[in-house]
Amino acid sequence: MLVADVINSVGVSLILAAFFLLTLKKVDAGNVYYNLLNLIGAGLACYGSYLIKSIPFVVLEAIWTLVALYGLIRRK
Repeated sequence: MLVADVINSVGVSLILAAFFLLTLKKVDAGNVYYNLLNLIGAGLACYGSYLIKSIPFVVLEAIWTLVALYGLIRRK
């Protein structure tokens, strides 16, 4: 398994964990943990996508990262 695969797998797992917690109503969309999971997960997935040169996913994950960052900043 390549390093990029591990980075992508961890990133996507964090995003899915956030979605799972949201679906189970363990967190809400404004929760700091929800936004942190999305921020870190999308950031890792963005970097992993960059490593494998998958530009559409780099764009998707970069936007996802920025939205999660906005969610964290908006809380303050």
